[in-house]
This record gives sequence, C-alpha cells and structure tokens, in this order.
Amino acid sequence: MKAIAINRYGGPDVVEYTDLPDPKVGPDSVLVQVRAAGVNPVDWKIRDGALDGLLDAHFPLVMGWDVAGVVRAVGGGVAEFAPGDEVCGYVRKDSVEHGTYAELVSAPVRTLARRPTALDWAQSGGLPLAGLTALQSLNALRVGAGDTVLVHAAAGGVGHLAVQIARARGARVIGTAGERNHDYLRGLGAEPVTYGEGLAERVRALAPDGVDAALDLVGRGAVQVSADLVADPGRIASITDFGVKALGGHYVWVRPDAAGLAELAALADDGRLTVTVASTFPLAQAASAQALSAEGRTRGKIVLLVG
Repeated sequence: MKAIAINRYGGPDVVEYTDLPDPKVGPDSVLVQVRAAGVNPVDWKIRDGALDGLLDAHFPLVMGWDVAGVVRAVGGGVAEFAPGDEVCGYVRKDSVEHGTYAELVSAPVRTLARRPTALDWAQSGGLPLAGLTALQSLNALRVGAGDTVLVHAAAGGVGHLAVQIARARGARVIGTAGERNHDYLRGLGAEPVTYGEGLAERVRALAPDGVDAALDLVGRGAVQVSADLVADPGRIASITDFGVKALGGHYVWVRPDAAGLAELAALADDGRLTVTVASTFPLAQAASAQALSAEGRTRGKIVLLVG
C-alpha cells in the first residue's frame, strides 16, 4: 500500500510518501480502505517527537488517527461490521506505528462506528478525533439545557464542533475567535467575542454573572480567564493546559469511543452537526497539510483525501 511514514523524528522534511506492506488484521479488528484521513495537531507533534515521552513509537511510523473509509475484511471475532460497510473512526492504539495516513489501516472495532450518511467523505474523515474531543469535554463539564458555556478557539477544528454539540443540548454558547470568524460563529449559533487582553470584560458584557462552564482549546492563559468567569472550577476543562487540574478542573485527553462516534453520527444525520472542511490535500501532500495545520489559524478541519 501507499502510505505517509517517517523513519525518524523531525520537521516536514522527514515525511515520506512510500510503499509499505498491507496491515495485518487481528481477530477484533477490521481492514479499512481509507477514503479520508483528518489532519490534527497531534499528528505533527508526533512527527516532531514532542510526544515521545508519552507514547511508544516504532519506525517506520505511519501518522494519523482519524479515518473514514470502507471495510474490506474483518477479523474472526468481529460481528459488528461486514465488508462494504462505510465507517469512521478515531484509530488510536497503544503505540504509534500503524496510522491512518495510508491506503489501508487495520482498526480495532472499539475505535469505529458507521459513518454519518449526511456528511461526505472529507467531513466524515475530519469528524472523529475533534468530535470526540468536543463531546468528551462537554460531558466532563456536564453541559446541558440552560447552561451558558464559554468555548475558547470556537472556530477551530474542535471548537466549531463543541459549539454545535452544546447548542444541540440547549446551551447558550459564547465563543472566542478573531473578528474574521465572528459571522461564521454566529452561523453556528454562538455569540462571538474577540480573544486577547480584556476578554473577561467582553464576556461579562454578554453574561454579567459569568458563565456556567468553560472549555479551553487553545491555552495561552485561557484557563486563568475562565477561572475569573466560572463559579465552580469543576466546570472548567482544557485540552492544552495540565494546570487546569490544580484548579479542580478537567484535563481532557480524548479516548476512542465507538458509542460516542455513533452519537456524533446521529447528530449529523439529524442535521444538528456538520463538519467545516477548510482544506483538502491528496495523501502525497501530507507534509503541506501538516504545515497548514501548524499555522494554527484554520477554520474547521484539514483532511487528506485518499484514492
């Protein structure tokens, strides 16, 4: 198969478009022919070696954890899927080696769900990691009807999904973004505010009593701003700042979750959740896709199209 792999840590120059053996299919896994693979910041952080202290890596290392594709074969113990099923998944395994930037990936059934029919391949490929991050963060915050939620970096890959999920639950959402994304956030049902100095005052202009919960997706002091606005620190969550735990909040490291993926797919098929795809690249241009991701200014998702 063709795949994007690295043989050592480094910058974009270590990324190779290469031939590798087709993956083996374990008893509780399925072989997926990849149609789309989402590009996430964690991918280029793994490439750089920034997560070497957290994750065992084996070279050659195929990057990528997001996938949407078609089941081509199933392991002997699999009853959940059959060849021809269209699936999406957050295919994170215990070590980093056999990722989704490839024509084929072997995926444990615990990482997969049937893809939402309302979304195209690119949207389905961009949904799993970001969507589950948003869902699990909002679950940790116990967000429900009547809550006012502050989402930092609301126009980004995770943020725009968190806005929609919170709105689907009946929450009011205030979202931080640059001014060029304010109309976009309004279209998602959020009330935009500009990030930066004076953010707490701008939020209080919209919510004088503060907010019920806050989700930090960007770092850069967002947890500290949130602490000034949320009465219960147990309703502050961050995916970037371990320091949130010292305040009594939640650090969220997204986990594979088939039931969560199915919930996201149901929201999409009900018309309450969509995925904004900012850019698509062919598999061979994965290094360029990662470079765009690393700029940190993308609205929505970047996706690799395969085949």
